Order: sequence, then C-alpha cells, then structure tokens
Amino acid sequence: MLCLKKKVVAVVQMRLSEDKQENLKKSVEFIGEAAGKGADLVCFPEFQMAFSPGSQSAGQLARVAETIRGEFVTTLSRAAKKNGIGVVATIYERANSPQRVYDTAVMISQTGSVSSVYRKLHLYDALGFKESDKLMRGKGIEKPVRTRAGSVGLMICYDLRFPEMSRILTVKGADVLVAPSGWVAGEMKEEHWQTMIKARAIENGSYVVAPDQVGNIYCGRSMVVDPFGVVLLDMGQREGVEVVEIDKSRVQQVRRSLPLLKNRRTDVYKLSHK
Repeated sequence: MLCLKKKVVAVVQMRLSEDKQENLKKSVEFIGEAAGKGADLVCFPEFQMAFSPGSQSAGQLARVAETIRGEFVTTLSRAAKKNGIGVVATIYERANSPQRVYDTAVMISQTGSVSSVYRKLHLYDALGFKESDKLMRGKGIEKPVRTRAGSVGLMICYDLRFPEMSRILTVKGADVLVAPSGWVAGEMKEEHWQTMIKARAIENGSYVVAPDQVGNIYCGRSMVVDPFGVVLLDMGQREGVEVVEIDKSRVQQVRRSLPLLKNRRTDVYKLSHK
C-alpha cells in the first residue's frame, strides 16, 4: 500500500531545441535538480527529444526517433536510478514505417526500469495542424502505474480534449493524471488549456499534472491542479523545475464529498442506434 502522506511531484517546463543531445543533457540536469528538491516523480513535456519545426519532413523526423531501448531512454533511466526518482519522459519512438513515428510517453521507475509505454492516441489534426503527417496513432490506453507519488495514468497533450480517456484511466485506478504537452499557442488556446486541465481534475477527483513546452510555438503555462480544481502550480513562461506536494488523502476526501464516480449512471450510458 502507498503511504497516505504527502508526496512531491516536479514539473519541468523547458524550451526544446532541434538538437537531441542538447535536450538530453538538459533533461538529465533537470532530473538531478528535481531530486535535489525532494521530488518523488519528475514529469517532462511532450516532444522532449527534440523540437520538430513545420519545415522538417516526416522522413527527417523518423531519423531522429529511437526505440525504447535507445540512448535517450537509457540515459534517462540511468539518471532516474542515480537520483532515486521516478521520471515521466517523452520520445519520438520508431515505428514500422520510414515516414512515421509514435509520440510516446515513458514511465521510468526510481530504480531505472521502464514500467509503462504509452503511445499518443489522439493526434492533433485540428486548428491548422496535422500531426498525422508525421506521427502514427497509438492503439490503446495503458493501465495506471503505481508510483511513490500515486497511481499514475498517462495521457499526452491533445488527449486532454477527450474526457473518455481520463475517465477510463480513473476508473482503472488512477489518482494522478500526467499529461506531457506541447500546447500550441493561439487564439483562446491558453483558455482551453486551463479549462481542460481543471475539468479533467474536477470530473475525476484526480490530480492533473500537465508539463508543457515553452518557447518556439508553445504557450508554456505548465500546471498542476488538485482533485477539487484548485490550481497548485502555473509556471507562466518560466523555464525550469517547480515542485508541488500532492496528497492521496485529498483525493479520497474530494471523492467522498463530491462522489462523481460513484454517482455515474453506467446502467443508462449507452449509445443509441435509433
């Protein structure tokens, strides 16, 4: 059983370059900094491996990609083990296509082992973007992983707009939803970002941890929201590592007083074919 005392989660908000090795070096430094601040888990934004500009072809991006056992994840795993901290990282993962890659989140335990691999389900083919030109869709939702910070369900960025996914993760046991993101700036985009994160937290009685990229085309504003919708962290445009305390007893208290999961009417939630 996980202890009910407060745990510490670190959020990394970083500006990514097109240089994979530079980003990897910064990531290792951020892991050490997060551990130095007492974090049990450190969470990185989407596209941690490298910024992919619009001018980059699908084939060029595919050459940047690695397998889960490649240098990028292996190096982060060593850093996780060295610092005794869990890590949520993201990579471009090689797929069975020379022109497509997976947008993948990887959960690394404090012992350095990979405990979950989630490939982004919902690709951002909206508002003038078409991620499916370069990325492949994942095929399933990964079950939550027990960590020192709680039971963590993984999502990625655009997944936040699809409440079915966060609900499934919560029903399967998640009390912390982690959504690494590269949220593109634009009209009403920050408002959507804040609203989606708060909604997913409130409707599920779960913490939502949403590390975002800053700079380039991204809006920053990495956030942590508690199960009742209280904003515990908003990093604005600051690059770096921030930590927040989370408390499993807060999840339990909110779910008792606002029993949205218990009050669901699953007996009538059926799609009509009429």
